[in-house]
Amino acid sequence: MSHETHMSEHALAPAPEGAEWDPTSLQHRYDEVRTHTEWLAAPLSPEDQTVQSMPDVSPTKWHRAHVTWFFETFVLADHEPDFAPFQDRYWFLFNSYYESVGPRYARPDRGVISRPGAHEVGDYRRNVDERMRELITRLDDGALSKLATTIELGFHHEQQHQELLLMDIKHVLSRNPLQPVYAGRPAPTSTPDRLGWVGFDGGLVEIGSEGAGFCFDNELPLHQEWLAPYRLADRLVTNGEWLEFIADGGYRRHELWLSDGWAKVTGEGWRAPFYWTEIDGVWFEHTLHGTFPVDPGLPVAHISHYEADAFATWAGKRLPTEAEWEHAARSVEGTAHGPAGQVNLANTDSYHPLAAAPGGEGLRQMFGDCWEWTGSAYLPYPGFRPASGAIGEYNGKFMSGQMVLRGGCALTPPGHARATYRNFFPPGARWALSGVRLAEGDPR
Repeated sequence: MSHETHMSEHALAPAPEGAEWDPTSLQHRYDEVRTHTEWLAAPLSPEDQTVQSMPDVSPTKWHRAHVTWFFETFVLADHEPDFAPFQDRYWFLFNSYYESVGPRYARPDRGVISRPGAHEVGDYRRNVDERMRELITRLDDGALSKLATTIELGFHHEQQHQELLLMDIKHVLSRNPLQPVYAGRPAPTSTPDRLGWVGFDGGLVEIGSEGAGFCFDNELPLHQEWLAPYRLADRLVTNGEWLEFIADGGYRRHELWLSDGWAKVTGEGWRAPFYWTEIDGVWFEHTLHGTFPVDPGLPVAHISHYEADAFATWAGKRLPTEAEWEHAARSVEGTAHGPAGQVNLANTDSYHPLAAAPGGEGLRQMFGDCWEWTGSAYLPYPGFRPASGAIGEYNGKFMSGQMVLRGGCALTPPGHARATYRNFFPPGARWALSGVRLAEGDPR
C-alpha cells in the first residue's frame, strides 16, 4: 500500500481535552501515537534513517529510539517490577539533554552511530511497547491516575519528534544530488492575494494556559499583560513578496538587519530562504515532495528570525510580540485549546504550507502552514516553576538565546496547535518550517 493511501489508517487525532485516562483509552492513545511515528519512517530506507546532514539534524532512527527511551526512562524505570533496560548503552546513546539521567552521546555526532541499525531500533520500540502495554493494564486506578500525566507528556513529546523527524529528513534528502522525494505531491498553483490587516484594541489581557487540558510547563501560569492597540496582517508573507524583498537588495542592505543577523548573511552567504536555489535566473524550492519553481502565492518558509525581522523592517512593519499573537489567536479559535476553522496541520498531501484561503474580514493561517516568528525572546512567564526532577529539564533550561514561534506548521500533529503553545528556536535557525506574519501599531 502506498504511503499516501496508507495515511487514513494512522492519521492522528487530537487527544481528548482534560480526559480522565482509563487503561483502555490510555493504551489506545499510546498505540496510536507510536504507530504514527513508524508510519512516518516507513518511506525511508535504513540508510536514509542513519544520515545526519548537519549538527542540528538528528537521524530518523535516533528520533525513533529517543522517544522510546523517554518511555523506558521516565515510566518503566520507576514503575516496572524488576526493571532492567532493554540495552544498557541505549541510555547513553539516546538521552538527548537530560543531565539528571546521566551522560549522553554528543548531538553533532549522532550520524556516526551506524549501530544499532534501523531494524534494531524497531526491536527496541517493540520491546518497550509490549512492556508499556503490560504496565498500563496492570496498574490500579490510583497508580494509573498519577502515572498518566507522565505518559501523556510522552505522547506530546513523541509528536514533537514526529514533526522534527520530517523537518530533519527534509534536510537530509535535500543534500542528495539525486533529489529523492519523501512523499506527497505539489499543491495546485496559487494566485497571490491582497494583504489585509486586522486591528485589536489591546488592554489588559490574559496570556498563558489555564491548566485545563494538556499543556507544557512553559505555557504556565495564566497571567495578565498590557497590550497597546495593534494590528496583525491577515495572512502570512508570501514567496512573491519575498521575491520583491530579494530584488530590492534585501540580502545586501546591512541597514535592514540586526547586527548578529547581518553577520550570518555575510558569513554564510545567505541570498534567499533556506531551501531556495537559483538556476539560470529562476528560483527553485526544495520540498518533501520534490523540487519545483518557487510558487509566488505560497507562504515563504524556512526563514530565520533574523530574516523575518529584516523583512519586517524593509516593509516598514515589525514582528508581533507573542502576547499580541496569542491575544489575536484566541479571537480566531474562541478558546486556548485547539484551533477552529480550516487549518493546514499534519499535511500529508503536500507536506508543505498552502496558500491562504480567500480574504475576508478576519485572520487567516493562524494555525498551521508555518510556525510564525514573534519578536519575543523565549523567557519564563511571571511565576513560572519548572517541574521537579529530570522532567523539569524539558523546557525551562532553554530559556536563553531563543526566540518564540507560534501557530504550528504543515508538519505539526493535531494537538500541538493551540493559542498558548510556545515553540522556540535560536534566531539563526532556518531548517524548521518557519514563516512570518507582520504587525504594526494601530494607526487610530
